Amino acid sequence: MANKKEIEVHKKSSANTLVVGALVGASAGLVAAMLIQRRAKKQERESLLTMSEGIQLGLLIFGLFRAISALGADEK
Repeated sequence: MANKKEIEVHKKSSANTLVVGALVGASAGLVAAMLIQRRAKKQERESLLTMSEGIQLGLLIFGLFRAISALGADEK
């Protein structure tokens, strides 16, 4: 009986993690887009990002994902 409760708690915890992660990611993306847009207006540029800035941003995001995925890897 305790095993069933453990599975139910794990499913709820997993769903909560996904919902919170989605909300945090969307919020961070919105703030980042607003900052990029503000900078483009301030510099009076037509394009929001140059190609090199886009590549740098993409690499930074992949590095962030890698760091997040390695958070619990040391526990064995």
